[in-house]
Amino acid sequence: MRLSEARVVLTGASGGIGLAIATALCASGAQVLAVARHREPLVPLLELYPNNLCWIRADLTLLSDRREVLARAQNIGGINLLINAAGVNHFAMLEQLDDSEINSMLAVNISAPMCLTKLMLPLLKQADSAMVVNVGSTYGSIGYPGYASYCATKFALRGFSEALRRELADTRVSVLYVAPRATRTGMNSPAAQALNDALKTNVDDPQTVAAAVTHAIAGDRRDLYLGWPERFFVRLNSLLPHLVDRGLRKQLPLIRRLSQKPDHENLEP
Repeated sequence: MRLSEARVVLTGASGGIGLAIATALCASGAQVLAVARHREPLVPLLELYPNNLCWIRADLTLLSDRREVLARAQNIGGINLLINAAGVNHFAMLEQLDDSEINSMLAVNISAPMCLTKLMLPLLKQADSAMVVNVGSTYGSIGYPGYASYCATKFALRGFSEALRRELADTRVSVLYVAPRATRTGMNSPAAQALNDALKTNVDDPQTVAAAVTHAIAGDRRDLYLGWPERFFVRLNSLLPHLVDRGLRKQLPLIRRLSQKPDHENLEP
């Protein structure tokens, strides 16, 4: 796909990876409908690219708001690219989470992108060539203690992406699944950052992730896994999961010590 010809609905556009993707797309000449709960982080970009970027406030867990996004997409002449980048995360052991926090992750991370994609598909199918991009995580392939609920949503998003790609195999709509590793965004609570620091985890800048994502879109890729050795561990986990079990068990005391009940949701708007 030529990025200069992209007409995009981008969710989670005002935070972390989403904002970086919006910046990269606008710089490439794409037309972007930024979907986010907050406008303030987008203001500099709206001023820099007034002809490329527009914003709509939406809570994507609500059908009424998803329909508003669809109406705006129709009003700008249709789209050929949907990027589901909005997400919510908690670093905490399962027993520390309230049911409401678990349900929030399920609603934002998997129900919302599935329902929005369903709503957008007729519009995407009208384009000569179109793509759905689902931003998942390395934790969509490796179950990690302290992130059980988050992993469940990202495993589901990966499965959704694979099945949807096969459903659309005889159409002009392709599906790209993106799996970033740890990224420096507002989704990382102080406890999560402390864990990354203690384990000396590689952490990418959002701009690095955005550059890889836009390159994958331009190259019509079907999946994108970022980072080494993370790609190796994804493969190892699929072939020899008991080895990963043993390695993670050694980390478990540290994870238990650093995990804490979140004070609030860590959300990509």
